[in-house]
Amino acid sequence: VQLQASGGGSVQAGGSLRLSCTASGSTFSRYGMGWFRQAPGKEREFVAAISFSGTTTYYADSVEGRFTISRDNAKNAMYLQMISLIPEDTAVYYCAAGYSGLSSSAGRYAYWGQGTQVTVSS
Repeated sequence: VQLQASGGGSVQAGGSLRLSCTASGSTFSRYGMGWFRQAPGKEREFVAAISFSGTTTYYADSVEGRFTISRDNAKNAMYLQMISLIPEDTAVYYCAAGYSGLSSSAGRYAYWGQGTQVTVSS
């Protein structure tokens, strides 16, 4: 499966962004999906994950209550709605697909998009 992330940009603290991840090349509903991010000089970290059907979600503590992950299997798409953004959310955000269902481990994801930059200024 090929993944394409989009929707990043520059916002002020307190603002909102909606990231999208579109998939092609395979049956989208076969994959558990996730969002990860990597800030400059830091390791890639888990942000959120969603199950095959979209009925179960899982969030990193740092984004719980501010970010919402969702998917539309009919559109081969996944989303990350981000509100109340803070400067610490600044990073390149990656979408990922894996066969293992809901997981916070990057190693459980076999396919990765190219990333989209999110910059939050104070």
